Order: sequence, then structure tokens, then C-alpha cells
Amino acid sequence: MARLNYEANRQKTKVPMPELDPAERAQTFEEVALGYSEEEAVLEARRCIQCPDTPCVGGCPVGVPIPRFVEQVAQGNFARAYAIVKSANALPAICGRVCPQESQCEGQCTRGKNGEPVGIGRLERFASDWAFAHPEEAKGAMDELRAECAAGDELACSIWRGAEGAVSKDLAGKRVAVIGSGPASLTCAGELAKRGCDVTVFEALHKVGGVLTYGIPEFRLPKDLVAREVSKLGDNGVSFETNALVGKLYDIDELMDERGFDAVFVGTGAGLPGYLGIEGEGLNGVMVASELLTRVNLMKAYLFPEYETPVYAGKKCVVVGGGNVAMDAARTAKRLGADVTVVYRRGRDEMPARAEEVHHAEQEGIEFRLLTNPVRILGDENGWVSGVECVRMELGEPDASGRRRPQAVEGSEFVIGIDMLVMAVGSKSNPLIAKTTPGLDVTPRNLIVADERTCATSKPGVFAGGDAVIGAATVILAMGAGKRAAAGIAAYLTGE
Repeated sequence: MARLNYEANRQKTKVPMPELDPAERAQTFEEVALGYSEEEAVLEARRCIQCPDTPCVGGCPVGVPIPRFVEQVAQGNFARAYAIVKSANALPAICGRVCPQESQCEGQCTRGKNGEPVGIGRLERFASDWAFAHPEEAKGAMDELRAECAAGDELACSIWRGAEGAVSKDLAGKRVAVIGSGPASLTCAGELAKRGCDVTVFEALHKVGGVLTYGIPEFRLPKDLVAREVSKLGDNGVSFETNALVGKLYDIDELMDERGFDAVFVGTGAGLPGYLGIEGEGLNGVMVASELLTRVNLMKAYLFPEYETPVYAGKKCVVVGGGNVAMDAARTAKRLGADVTVVYRRGRDEMPARAEEVHHAEQEGIEFRLLTNPVRILGDENGWVSGVECVRMELGEPDASGRRRPQAVEGSEFVIGIDMLVMAVGSKSNPLIAKTTPGLDVTPRNLIVADERTCATSKPGVFAGGDAVIGAATVILAMGAGKRAAAGIAAYLTGE
């Protein structure tokens, strides 16, 4: 592959991402970021200087060969770029939209030391969206890359086997049950299916996708896009059983002993909501973010008035939290007609949400009250929330997370009048699997204990990864665990 002069574009800032107008998008659930055109993608790709030590790859949990695919975009070889991305990433169109690139691949980009990093996530999204619009060319590029590797092309093999090498043995005839259908599970299922394994994914809800389907709003991750990525797994032989709650309908021992699965992967996520534990949390008009987002996503409230899903958002809503889920909940409530304020106990620099999501929320008219912490929820005589009492905070010494610990300012209490409050303060692992699986070790927080490298648990043949093991984290970290689990399962099934 010929090299280009990548210094052809020396600009320090990324090529801007086309977006819906803030005033328009605050009234609609249409996708906010519109994606690059071909010309914009090529221009952005040419900002890459092709570092020989590839620091960006080291920042990617699934090991996408980033310089290789960016090089192809820069040359206009979009089908080849997609084939390279897809070889390592089972869900590239999703990752290009929701991954926290600023703290991962782009956070390691050399160009970021003197300006903005290369828009790796934007280019990944572009390649995937282009492939969807040009399916025959994309399939041809995948087949070509596979054939080149089979013919002994060293470069093609470094790309193709770099993705598949973790599951290099033929698993034909082996059966694996995958519990949950979030990013960790879908990645694990896809990796195993590549090698002929018979994979069945069990999903408790009626839609496949886990947090991708019910937890991320339509304006950030369109549901037809998730369905599209899932359907590709089905095309590769993965089967799905929905409305199948493992731990109730059947347990893990029954899956292995009665249904004949040789191994099980648990990727059930962290869907149990967290609360602050303050007075008034039981009032009407108080809900957790996962409930709000699930109602809007799975019951299609975003398609109003076609779907008249009853979702209460109030007239004046406070969302408590500073992560991506808080931003999703706040921006959703805004689109449902509420005047929204985000309350967070730390400062802007300490917010764990993606900078882009915070920026979009501000553009859409959402107010932020930082260094503010709720201490009590107030209600009226009818049992409905009427206000939230808060206290101002100041930052002290760093805590175990490395962020400065917030401390209450004595005598600084004040009340915000509201008729809706949404908690977005984290989530926990559901204890159902642990309670119904003898021999499965868990932590006091109900997180499954699993080997970091192989994802093997204390129960032979059972593997686990993603949020069910490490607690609530990001889509791409869960996918990285899914790839490691597939490798661990392959080694187990082949006696390695």
C-alpha cells in the first residue's frame, strides 16, 4: 500500500462535524451529529502523521489498527478502510458514535500534543456508514482481505489475524450460550461465530442490544443502526432468544446440563439502578435515569405522536449526576418538554461525561449547577416532588478515583423548585445470576469474579466480562472484555 504525504493537511483542529442546529434538535430525537462527507473524511484522515509507534492503537481496547484504516480513508479507499476496522471491531458504527475517544485512542494521538487529535472516532463512523450505503463493495473488501491473508500476505494477515488470532482454532460443533446482548456479549458471540462455533444469545427483554438499545437515546445512537449491526451477527450464524431471563426461566447449570452448551459467557451488564439514599426518593416524580431512557427507547416515545407512550418529564426537571447517562437523561427530558438543570457535586473538569455530550447539552439550553449536591427531596401534600434541597460543595484532596473529593460548605443550603427529579448516580450489577449459580464467586457488590486475561470464573466452563465484572463502564471496554472472553472460551473448548 503506497504511502501518502500525510502532512498535506497541517491544520491543528479537526474538520468540524456537521450537526443539527441546537434549537431544532432540542425539539427532536433525530441524530445530532450528521457524519462526514467523503471530502471531509479524506481531509481529516490526512491530518494523521502515521506515527511508527502507533500510540493510538495502544489506547483502543479492541486493538483496531487505526493508522492502517485512516491511511485508506486518506487515499479514498473507503471499502478497504471498513474491512480493516471491521476485522477488529464487531460494532464500528456504534463505537464511532459513543466511545469516549478523547480518553482512549484520540487521547494518545500525537497530533493532540500540538492541537487537536485526529478525529479517529469520526473516521470510524464514516467508514461504517459508507459501508452500509455500499454493501457490495464493503463485502468485497472483507472477502479480499481474508483471501489475501489466506494467500500468505503478511500485511493482510497482521490485520486479519490480529483481530481473529485470539480465536484461532476451529470451534465447529462447539456450543456456547451468551447471557445478555450488550456490547460485551455481542462481541464475544461474533468472535466465536467467526470460527464456526454455534452461539445462542439469551436476552431478558424483547429487543436485542442491551444498553445499546434501551440505554442510549435515539439522538445519539439510532436504534435502526443497532439493529443493523445485530443483524450482521445473525448473518454470521449467531442466534438470539429474547424474553429469556436466565436465572428465572432457566439457570446456568440447566443451560449446560440439559440444553447441552459447552460453555457460557455472562455479559449481563450493570442494570440495577443506584440511589443517593436521601429523604424523599420515594415521592412521585422521582425516577432513575435508566427507567426514563428505557421507557423512551423500548416503548418508542421518541416517535411521538406515532407512539403515544406515556412518559412524565415535568415542566421543571433536575437531573443528578455528571456522567454520560446524566447527559442522556437531561437531553431526553429536554426533548420531552421540560426545563432541565443538571446538578453535579464536582466541577466541570471532574465530570466523567464525554466533553462532546456536555457541550451538546449546553448548546441545547440545559443549565448546569456544578459543585452542588442534593441532600433532601421535598414533596407536596399529594406525595409529588416539589423541590430538591441542595448544598454547595468545594473540592478538597483527591480521593481513591484521583478526583478531588467534594466537601459540603456549611450553611450553604438552598432549594430548587421542581416537579421532576432524575437520578443518574451510577448503577450496580443485578444479583440474579450470582444467586442462581452455585460455585460462582462474586464480590460484596455482586460483581462476578473473573480472570482479567481469560475472563474465566470460578465455575468451570463459565466466563464473564464487561460491566457484570468491573461495574458500570463504557461500551468499548465491554467489547474489549468480550474479545478476551472469546479467546478464553476458545482455549477452554480446545483444551489449551
